[in-house]
Amino acid sequence: MFSRHRQMMGVLYLLADAVLAVAGFALAYWVRARFINAHPLYPDPNYLWIIPSAIFLWIAVGLVTGSYRDIQEENLLRAFWDPLKAAFFGTVLLFAGIFAFKLAFISRLLLALYAVITLVGMIAFRLVARRLGDPLRRTFGGYREFLLVGDSPAVAEIAKAIEANEKRGMRIFGFARIRQHLENSQNCTGLRREYPVYSLKELPQLVRRHVIDEVIFAADKGDMEKIEDAFLLCEEEGVKTRVLLNFFPHVASKVYLDRLKEMPLLTFTNTPENEYLLLLKRALDFTMALALLVFLSPLLLLLAVLIKLTSKGPVLYRQVRCGLGGRKFTVYKFRSMHADADLRREELAALNELDGPVFKIKNDPRCTKVGRFMRKFSLDELPQLINILKGDMSFVGPRPPLPEEVEKYAGWQRRRLRMQPGLTCLWALEGRNQLNFRRWMELDMEYIDNWSPALDLKILLKTIPVVLLGRGAS
Repeated sequence: MFSRHRQMMGVLYLLADAVLAVAGFALAYWVRARFINAHPLYPDPNYLWIIPSAIFLWIAVGLVTGSYRDIQEENLLRAFWDPLKAAFFGTVLLFAGIFAFKLAFISRLLLALYAVITLVGMIAFRLVARRLGDPLRRTFGGYREFLLVGDSPAVAEIAKAIEANEKRGMRIFGFARIRQHLENSQNCTGLRREYPVYSLKELPQLVRRHVIDEVIFAADKGDMEKIEDAFLLCEEEGVKTRVLLNFFPHVASKVYLDRLKEMPLLTFTNTPENEYLLLLKRALDFTMALALLVFLSPLLLLLAVLIKLTSKGPVLYRQVRCGLGGRKFTVYKFRSMHADADLRREELAALNELDGPVFKIKNDPRCTKVGRFMRKFSLDELPQLINILKGDMSFVGPRPPLPEEVEKYAGWQRRRLRMQPGLTCLWALEGRNQLNFRRWMELDMEYIDNWSPALDLKILLKTIPVVLLGRGAS
């Protein structure tokens, strides 16, 4: 597993253990006071200091013993051994402190219950994470597809390391050879399955036609000049690039050192990379989408009834769009047009008011009366809260394009596919459908280059009055 991802998993486990420790203490207090002895547990006002102290000791023991350093969900022994170490040493230190400072008022039974309950909770959490980690990744994050470029023996080591981490969401897409005279066959032995092998010249089409999240170059020193064009192409399209050797071209990407096991890799990326902040973004998206679906359910039901009563056809309109890395997904919208709208697009092509590959008509004759109202205030977009819950979209990000639009993108414009698509972005604040296509793309790149949670919050707050006033919509 890459070291940054490993560190993030360690932080997640640490936070989970902290939450379990708090819950364990609360449950122990309830059991002790309710079922064992009903007299007050806190005769001394300073008693509450024991709660953070107990939790700190357990977490500190985990940090010192390396429980959070290299998370291995597939290791059944560690699911028991790591919590047992924390429980034993943490409880011993806690009782030692109580005896050393002669804190006789503290209930030993309460602390013993706390230790047992928290131990059981931590073990249960690890067993659940071990069993559900892989399906949850597939449901909400999917696999990250890797293309390995190079002819050196190091390619085989990288391939085996990625295969070993398949349950963590890593998967090999294939191999690309640098030297043309080599046979077009897999250059790695001992792998679990066979993978397609391509030539380096095919890399531009592979990146454009397939979902490839990362490209790892493991080239020999003499092949550096041969991979430069391929490297710069990946940068232009926003594909994360890792290089095994010490190779620094003149690029605008952020460069950092990562490790795959003990192998150092230079990583180049010009898309947001902070995994902790991206995880926070996903958690907030999920929470907000779930809350809004519940809160807006009466409005959603009302709109569904109006659509059904005023025009023939389904309530929801489903359309295939391109998401993160070009992944295809089905976007949901309230149907705002007549059922035959897609069939009439060709006859209305001359009325298109936007340049580039995008199709938009201000007063589209295909819209229903209810649909025109919904589109003015973006109410037709509300079902996309389901897409946000599923992880296909975010609240803030570049709008998900149609596959046929992506086919017409210039290379630099494809970089917008390297950020989770969203409901709103910088273009919504500058004019929505009044922008020309190039300016729209430039604003998406500006968002990607300057992304932060603060920028997302700023965009959301500024989008609300734009939507409520129906400015720039069609």
